[in-house]
Amino acid sequence: MIAIKHPNFDQVRHGSAFDRGAADSYYSRGPDPHYFAGATYMSERISCEPGTPEYEDYMAGYDYNEQFGDRKDWG
Repeated sequence: MIAIKHPNFDQVRHGSAFDRGAADSYYSRGPDPHYFAGATYMSERISCEPGTPEYEDYMAGYDYNEQFGDRKDWG
């Protein structure tokens, strides 16, 4: 079992690092730590560097979906 590092993961903003990590896992993409400054795809895309809180949030979202989430059905 993994520990969720984001204290409010159920209230995460769309486009946040946690949200993007979960989305990358959902769509079966490899990890590419990033988030959006505002609305997803409508604002600046920011890459996350290891050791930053945003990187940890992204990886927590990715790991969360890997363990508890589902996958996009492309069929």
